[in-house]
Amino acid sequence: MTGNTDEQTSYWIETAPPGNLHAPLAADITVDVAVIGAGIAGLSAARELARAGRSVAVLEADRIATGVTGHTTAKLSAQHTLVYEQLRRTRGAEAAKLYGRSQSDAIRHAAALVAELGIECDWEDTESYTYTLDPKRTGELEAEADAAREAGLSARYVTETDLPFPVTGAVRVAEQAQFHPRKYLLALTEDLLRHGTRMYEHTRVVGLKEGEPCRLTTEAGPTVTATDVVVATHYPIFDRALLFTRLSPHRELVLTAPVAADRAPLGMYITPEQGKRSVRTAPYADGQRLLIITGESFLPGTADTEERFGRLAGWATEHFGPLDFTHRWATQDNSSTDSVPLVGPFHAGSHHTYVATGFGGWGMSGGIMAGRLLSDLITGQSPPWAGLYDPRRVRTAVREAPAFLKHQAVVAKHFVGDRLPPTSHSVDDLAPGDGALVRIDGHRCAAYRDDDGKLHAVSARCTHMGCLVAFNRAERAWECPCHGSRFDPDGAILQGPATKPLERRAVPGVDAPAADTPAEGS
Repeated sequence: MTGNTDEQTSYWIETAPPGNLHAPLAADITVDVAVIGAGIAGLSAARELARAGRSVAVLEADRIATGVTGHTTAKLSAQHTLVYEQLRRTRGAEAAKLYGRSQSDAIRHAAALVAELGIECDWEDTESYTYTLDPKRTGELEAEADAAREAGLSARYVTETDLPFPVTGAVRVAEQAQFHPRKYLLALTEDLLRHGTRMYEHTRVVGLKEGEPCRLTTEAGPTVTATDVVVATHYPIFDRALLFTRLSPHRELVLTAPVAADRAPLGMYITPEQGKRSVRTAPYADGQRLLIITGESFLPGTADTEERFGRLAGWATEHFGPLDFTHRWATQDNSSTDSVPLVGPFHAGSHHTYVATGFGGWGMSGGIMAGRLLSDLITGQSPPWAGLYDPRRVRTAVREAPAFLKHQAVVAKHFVGDRLPPTSHSVDDLAPGDGALVRIDGHRCAAYRDDDGKLHAVSARCTHMGCLVAFNRAERAWECPCHGSRFDPDGAILQGPATKPLERRAVPGVDAPAADTPAEGS
């Protein structure tokens, strides 16, 4: 792999303006609606609610649009691989139509906002393709094209694409789009501020008391009192709804490289084969476009990420020729056990708390759809697809049982299996830049040796539900394979649902003696 790709840098974050800094919440406030999370779902909900006359506060644990949304591949598509035939088969043709209408409505709404606000975000109207290289799957794609067309999409089955290699077949959908997500959301944020929305960065919410009104507690102490609360943190940070039993996290790797404009394939492409492969391009320098390759889907904390980056780079050069890779990063999403996002009331007893999660890798159209749907519900409206996405849905329970049981088996493997006697590495075996689970003074720890040779040790148990974390060498992060929480080498939270960092552990000969703490995981 060539190019400066040692650092995990998202092209969207690097090439967008830094954005204005928004101070953390420093005092108690009261608003109509509190939105937790400033990604595309949270900001879309805030924008719709503010335009409906509600006073809104957005609370972001880090910076606006630098989390999951800042690491997406930024496809605005209603074609979500092979979802329509599955929906038609399991939930009926009407459900597939509602899904298609709601996702297409989100794309049109985003296009209207770009025009209304004059947002410069590299917006491009384009086509999307789901393709196969396997002759045995052509029937599957023909059925998907038929289901997508019946659902209202401009879809048809084709055998030729603009990719530089032949495909056996593909579903082509017109009237889709792609854009620069952070430029779009920074412009949306400025519009929110003009309409009185309060924005707070570096404000982590750690507690929720539901009621009339609801009350949020932040890590630093100040509280927010709100009539309604939207939890748009990608993976819900509160477990009372037991949604974690219906969500499966997955990460995918992303590589970028400039290519000559006349070599750049037109459209957006994806195949579920080969560990998933996604291809699109974006505007770049004169005479060039930026090739964006995504793939190597895996459960957080379970893969040799460096090896997978190499595999993805090898696939890219095999199909597109020699490439000078400029950026690499990873994206993360959650899939629901029935393949439909969970958007609506948080749980059966919720009257003023709402959630948006489970976008299955399609968070751009899904997030905009969720923002509009939640705003409608909070303001007393009910679009026809509200029931399709309702997290309280029970009719799909039997149909989603196999996926549910498979997901729970994976969690149980890491949760119960983690408590068996481990084979721990020795601290002495750690090379610079490496991390592993070790025992230090009888305590199970997650130890990392930095580039200068200094050891850093933290608790090995995720603060969300207690599963053991694993080290991601390429991204230098501790990851939880149960629910996807991620932490930096010193235990700070990179990604939820965890709301507390991993506790620091003293390293003999490096740190001062610490107070006695009970040994973990004997």
